[in-house]
Amino acid sequence: MSHAVVIDAAAKVNLFLRVLHRRDDGYREVETLMQSVSLADEVRVSIADSGPSISLAVDGPDLGPPEANLAFRAATRLREVTGFEAAVDIRLTKRIPAGAGLGGGSSDAAAVLKCLSALTDFHDRDVLLGIARDLGSDVSFFLGESPLALGRGRGEVLTPLAPLPEAHLVLALPPVHVSTVDAFEALSQVDGITLRDGPRELDFAAGLDWERVTGLAENDFEGAASKGHPEIRSSLEGLRAEGATVALLSGSGGASFGLFTDAVDAEDAASVLTERYRWPFLPVVTLSAVPQLSRVNEGA
Repeated sequence: MSHAVVIDAAAKVNLFLRVLHRRDDGYREVETLMQSVSLADEVRVSIADSGPSISLAVDGPDLGPPEANLAFRAATRLREVTGFEAAVDIRLTKRIPAGAGLGGGSSDAAAVLKCLSALTDFHDRDVLLGIARDLGSDVSFFLGESPLALGRGRGEVLTPLAPLPEAHLVLALPPVHVSTVDAFEALSQVDGITLRDGPRELDFAAGLDWERVTGLAENDFEGAASKGHPEIRSSLEGLRAEGATVALLSGSGGASFGLFTDAVDAEDAASVLTERYRWPFLPVVTLSAVPQLSRVNEGA
């Protein structure tokens, strides 16, 4: 007997990202507002009654050995914690580029945890969140129940927020892979970062709208990323030139995004910029709900 479920693993953008003081464990505190968008990988997970193995197949760019993939590691860790012995087969259809600051690997890992939780009827939220935190700072966000959240700590201390109205973005995806470790290292050469001692007083109790988001928009990685990668600088300049009300780096890069007033403006800008720069500019929408599982197979 085998059972399978499928889910979209959405990308995210950082509507703002501030880097704060260095912690005792060597990490930097961050303050960020994360928003899921419609660009997504597809994750299909099945289990079978026999066999102890975990298999991973990826349709898309070669991401290295399976054991290094966050989706594979998520399944491995959940098996270790829960002791379930069924064989696990993971199939990823990759659409989110790696090293782009869009959280693709983290989203895949959270999707696997959701799938296996459903397939094995394991729903201990604290255990799942503990695994997510161990895997990476963004995994907890994608495991959450809101497409919008304020992140602090290393990004894993989350305050879910009421969803924003759907908005139209253009994602710029230059041929740049930015290492998060290298991005943090580059911050030491950006003036002002070390002066941020703590998070801002942000009261979102009354909700959040796009006008306020526009006023908060900033990314402390943007200066160093643009200096080190001309493609990032060009992407941001292009988005602004085509009328984006906000143009911002996502995460530590190399993707960036622009906020546009409607679908037509976003689609027009994406077409013009793709032709101009010869790398993808994709029109997407922000999500007002997290993707849900679908059961795709149940039988012998």
